[in-house]
Amino acid sequence: MTAEVLNRLFAVVQSRKTADPQTSYTAKLFSKGTERIAQKVGEEAVETVIAGVKKDKEHVVSESADLLYHLCVLWADAEVCPEDVFKVLEQREGISGITEKNSRPKE
Repeated sequence: MTAEVLNRLFAVVQSRKTADPQTSYTAKLFSKGTERIAQKVGEEAVETVIAGVKKDKEHVVSESADLLYHLCVLWADAEVCPEDVFKVLEQREGISGITEKNSRPKE
């Protein structure tokens, strides 16, 4: 499996932006707006973290899949594509996490 599965998932998510919210969970999320989409990403992230803390591999995998799906919905809503994220990851590749974090503008 490669990043292609994420690209295919993103394409499906994109195609559901204009689908009927009565027949598509993804369309229903889009119809509820950015705040609800972001809330779902947060919920799935927390569930992934809890599974990780419990060292429950099966649930980490399942919750991670849910998180990636909801992240794709958020990306589509924000007009971000997976390639945008992959480019940033490539730019960071081979750079110490500490160095990379210290290079970010201070808030």
